Amino acid sequence: MTNTMTFGDVEVIRVPEWSGAFVPGLDFVPDSGEQDWKRNGDWLAPEHWEMDSGIALVAMQVWVLRSEGRTILVDTGMGNDKPRPVPVMDHRSGDFLDRLAKAGVRPEDVDVVVNTHVHADHVGWNTRLVDDEWVPTFPNATYLIPKADFEFFHPDAVARNSKMPEVHANLFEDSVAPVHQAGQATLFEGEVAIDGNLRLVPAPGHTPGSTVLRLESGEDRAVFVGDLLHSPIQMVEPEYNSCFCEDAEMARISRRRVLGWAADNTALVVPAHLRGAGGAVVARSGAKFSITAWAPFENVQRED
Repeated sequence: MTNTMTFGDVEVIRVPEWSGAFVPGLDFVPDSGEQDWKRNGDWLAPEHWEMDSGIALVAMQVWVLRSEGRTILVDTGMGNDKPRPVPVMDHRSGDFLDRLAKAGVRPEDVDVVVNTHVHADHVGWNTRLVDDEWVPTFPNATYLIPKADFEFFHPDAVARNSKMPEVHANLFEDSVAPVHQAGQATLFEGEVAIDGNLRLVPAPGHTPGSTVLRLESGEDRAVFVGDLLHSPIQMVEPEYNSCFCEDAEMARISRRRVLGWAADNTALVVPAHLRGAGGAVVARSGAKFSITAWAPFENVQRED
């Protein structure tokens, strides 16, 4: 097994930042019930769920895409040194940049950073702390940030916009504003073609600007879905939202639509936080979906 796959002319590299126990599955996906986890326990455990404790297991990871001569990052993980209300994210001192270097990517090599949405675990390495200032980690990159999320999570608006503004404290100031002030941010709306293989497609609900990245190269298809779903239980139960979804019904609509596109195109679904294989192929199963195959990425090492 490997952490690299090729889709047509696009190379995809998985770079884990952290992996381990997160929160109880019933808290993580509150639309679910205990019977849902137990009914699917034979394949959810041990990579995605602890059967004895009921804790959901997740990965924090970044996807590197090499396409048409450019290096593209899909989301930037948690970052270091940042004040966060979630313990695993708070004032980290992790080795992610070393892991990125082992994958053959230096910060200056990155051409495009895609923030699928503005949450702390997706924008963290947008910046790093240098001489007590937050500076862009990737000095030559264009950062693609959904305009709707830029406005929604702006400090002047987040308290009245978000269901849980305390969870999002500081992230705009330390991870979004610095790249915008440096002139490296492009605030996008609607569908955006990155190149001939890659296209951003809106999938609102989790946040107003949530976006997925479609990869279509030759006969191969994949879709990087960010937080459209957090646990694979949401692949087979697409009506179930995570606890972090801002607009519940819109999140369900987007999830059904994106999973439908993936099923119709035999596309690998690649969520941001999936442990184990990192992605899955789905098929329609009535109003729901079933998992027909897992990606061949190697399992990430548990670190909690």
